[in-house]
Amino acid sequence: MPATTLIRANDPLLQPYTIKHLTLRNRIMSTAHEPNYHEDGMPKDRYRLYHVEKAKGGIALTMTAGSAVVSRDSPPAFGNLLAYKDEIVPWLRKLADECHEHGAAVMIQLTHLGRRTNWNKGDWLPILSPSPVREPAHRAFPKEMEDWDFDRIIADYAAAAQRMKAAGLDGFEFECYGHLMDAFWSPATNLRTDDYNGSIDNRLRFTMRVLEAVRKAVGPDFIVGCRLVADEDWDKGLSKQEGLEICHKLKNSGLVDFLNIIRGHIEHDAPLARVIPVMGMQASPHLNFAGEVRALTRFPVFHAARINDVATARHAVAEGKLDMVGMTRAHIADPHIVKKIAEGRESEIRPCVGATYCLDRLYEGYDTLCIHNPATGREASLPQVVTRTTGKRRKIAIIGAGPAGLEAARVSGERGHEVILFEASGNPGGQIRLASQARRRRELIGIADWRAEQCERLGVSVKYNHFVEAADVRSLDADIVIVATGGLPQNMAIEEGADLAVSSWDILSGDVKPAEDVLVFDDNGAHPGMAAAELIAETGSTLEIASPERIFAAEIGGLNLVPYMQAFTRRNVRITTMTRVRTLKRQGNKILATLWNTYGEADYSTRLVDQVVIENGTSPLADLYFDLKEESSNRGELDHEAFVVARPQAIRTNPSGKFQLFRIGDAVASRNIHAAIYDALRLCRVF
Repeated sequence: MPATTLIRANDPLLQPYTIKHLTLRNRIMSTAHEPNYHEDGMPKDRYRLYHVEKAKGGIALTMTAGSAVVSRDSPPAFGNLLAYKDEIVPWLRKLADECHEHGAAVMIQLTHLGRRTNWNKGDWLPILSPSPVREPAHRAFPKEMEDWDFDRIIADYAAAAQRMKAAGLDGFEFECYGHLMDAFWSPATNLRTDDYNGSIDNRLRFTMRVLEAVRKAVGPDFIVGCRLVADEDWDKGLSKQEGLEICHKLKNSGLVDFLNIIRGHIEHDAPLARVIPVMGMQASPHLNFAGEVRALTRFPVFHAARINDVATARHAVAEGKLDMVGMTRAHIADPHIVKKIAEGRESEIRPCVGATYCLDRLYEGYDTLCIHNPATGREASLPQVVTRTTGKRRKIAIIGAGPAGLEAARVSGERGHEVILFEASGNPGGQIRLASQARRRRELIGIADWRAEQCERLGVSVKYNHFVEAADVRSLDADIVIVATGGLPQNMAIEEGADLAVSSWDILSGDVKPAEDVLVFDDNGAHPGMAAAELIAETGSTLEIASPERIFAAEIGGLNLVPYMQAFTRRNVRITTMTRVRTLKRQGNKILATLWNTYGEADYSTRLVDQVVIENGTSPLADLYFDLKEESSNRGELDHEAFVVARPQAIRTNPSGKFQLFRIGDAVASRNIHAAIYDALRLCRVF
C-alpha cells in the first residue's frame, strides 16, 4: 500500500464526515470570513478564485462571506456580500460549481449586522438593534426595532436563504455573534420590556421565527447551521449556562443541523482579541469549550479560533472535541494544507504565524492579505504553487537573506534555477530576526525559518557570514543579480541633536539597554517603534511615547494594538499624539528634548530624560546596488508594467552589461514584510 494511502487511512483529519445528505471529504474547513474582495457587493472573479484555490488544495468545506447581509439596513461595514440582491445568485453559483469540481463543499454565512456596523455605509439607512445600545467599535447609535421591522427582516432572511439554495450552495449558517440575532439573547444588548426579553425562550423568539421562516423557504433537507456565541465571557453578557441552554434549544428545535461555536464578546478591540487571538496570545483558547458543547449536546460542532497548526487540528478531531475543525487564517497563509497532509508533505505547509495582518487590514477597511503569502487574494495573477521554468536555466545571485532575499531564493529555486544566496550575518531573517527578539512576537521567525527550509529542500546554495562586494558578484558570472540587502535605521525626524538618540533596533537587539527615564519618538507608527516601547515599558522604565500622528500607532490595526496597549496601560506609559521631537541637547547627564505640537507654530514643551529612542523607518542599504548599476544590462531599471502584471523583465539599456540587476524589499525603500515578499514573488516567478 502506498505511503500516502496509509496516511489517509490513519489520519483523523482525512476521514470523511457526513452531515445530513452531504459527505465532506475530510475534517478541515475554512470558516466564514469576509476578505473584502467583492465588486459592488458581489463575489466576482477575485472572490471566487480565492475560494477555488482552497478547493484545489483539498479543503472539505469553504465557508464564504463573513457575513452576507440579508437587508438593506444592514450596511456592509466589512465589504460584506449583498445577499438581499437577486444578482448574487449567478455569481455564487459559479463559485460553488468551480469549488465542487475540485471536490469541496461550499456554504455561506448570512446575517443582519444589527448594531455592528454604521449608518454611513451602503444606502445610509439607520441601523437597528433590539435596544438602542451603542456598539463602541462602530460608534453608531441604533434604532430600537419596531413591530414592522420584525416581519420585514424575517422575510429578508427567508428570501436570502432561497437565493443561497438557488445558487447551488451546500448550506449556510446564521451569524449569532455580535450581530442582530444574538443581540436579543444577551442581557448587555437586550433591554426590551416586551415578549422578546426575559426568559431564554423570549430572547430566542426572534431567532426561532427566522429559522421557521427559513425552513419554510428552503425545505427540511437543506443544511442550516448557526455560528453562535455560547458564552460571552462578560459580566453583563450571556452566561455559559444560558449559552448551553440556547445550544440545547437550537438542537431540539429540529431547525438547525450544526453549531459553530464561539466564546467571548466583541464590544471593542480588547475582548475581540480574546475571541480572535493574535501573535503572542494563547493558541486555540476556546477549543476545550467547544468540545464541552459537543459533549453536552451530542450534536455536530464546528469551531475555529487560532487553530493554526495541523497537530492541534488533528488532536481536536481525534479527541472528539470537534466534528469539523476550522483553520481559517491558516488557509490564508497556505490554501493547500490538506493536499500537503495527504501527500506526506506537512513540513512544506507555509505556517500561519499569527501576525493577523489579514484581519487588521480588513478592520481598517482594506482587503485581506497574508503577511507572508502575497499570492492569497491575487490568484488571478500570482501562483500559490510556483512551477519550473520551461526556458533556460539561469544562474541567480541574491544578496541578503531577509524576507525579500529568502523569498527570491525560494521562488527561483522552485523555478529550477541555480541559486546562490549570500547573507552577511550567520542566520537568515534580516529584520524579521530582529523583530522576533521581542518575546511576544517570536513566532515571526517562522516566516524566515520556513523559507530557509524550503531553500535547503530546493538545493539553494546559502553562504552565511559573507559580506558581498561588487568584485565578488563579478566573479560569479551570474545571469541575474538581486540586491535584497534591506535597510538601516534612519534618523531624519528631528532637526538637531539626532546623534544623542538611539534607534528602536538598538533596543530590540539588546545592544542598548533601556534607561530609567525614556522618551520614544515614533515617526513611523508601525511595529518596530511599538515593540521597542513595549520592551522598554516591561523593564520598568518610566516611558513616554510621542507620535506626530493624530491616531496613535497609525500603521497597526486594532487587534495587534491590543497587547501593546495592555502593556502600556499596565506600566503607566504616557502617550502624546500630534507632537514631534524637534531638537535634542545634552544637559548634564540627561537629554533635553524640545517637543513641538504640529498644530501650533509656537507651541513648544520640553522633556528632560535619560534616553531618547527614535523610530523613523529605514534607509536603503544599497551601496552594492549602485556599485553594480552601470555594469548591468538594464542599469538596474525595473519595467513597472511588466513587474505589476508578472511578465519577464526585458529592458536592455546597456548592451555591454553581462547580468540583469534588481533590488527589492527595504533595499528600495522602507516598507513591510508583505511588500518585501511580494516584490520577490512577482519578480522571480517569471525568470
